[in-house]
Amino acid sequence: MHIVLVEPEIPGNTGNIARLCAATGCELHLVKPLGFSIEDKYLKRAGLDYWHLVKVHVHENFAEVQKLYQGHNFYFSTTKASKCHSDIEYQSEDMVVFGKETAGLPQELLQRYPDNCVRIPMIDDARSLNLSNAVAVVVYEAFRQQRFPGLR
Repeated sequence: MHIVLVEPEIPGNTGNIARLCAATGCELHLVKPLGFSIEDKYLKRAGLDYWHLVKVHVHENFAEVQKLYQGHNFYFSTTKASKCHSDIEYQSEDMVVFGKETAGLPQELLQRYPDNCVRIPMIDDARSLNLSNAVAVVVYEAFRQQRFPGLR
């Protein structure tokens, strides 16, 4: 699986997601602009000694990701979707896309792909989950559906 973070802002969240990618074999895609340096100490600390296990790709923009991964399924995680994240039948090479912590994904992207937008169920008054928690919820649902391939 591929995790795509569009303009992530908080190094600790990205570090936690990198650690999740290391533990699951997911590839991590970071779409600029980033709210931190890849060399940030908080990013590195959150990932601890797992960085050598993570395949990280840095992209100039989201269009670059789409061009490089044509033919892959893209799913967009947003609180604005009507479809639940567990309603998708995930495949091993799917791209799951998450937006920045303060604003989520761009509205025009969500409007362009309404059938590929998914949400994590929450109570009405909850704004959203922490980004790294949301990524973990979706990734482990996808792996559960596939019977945890390559994981023990």
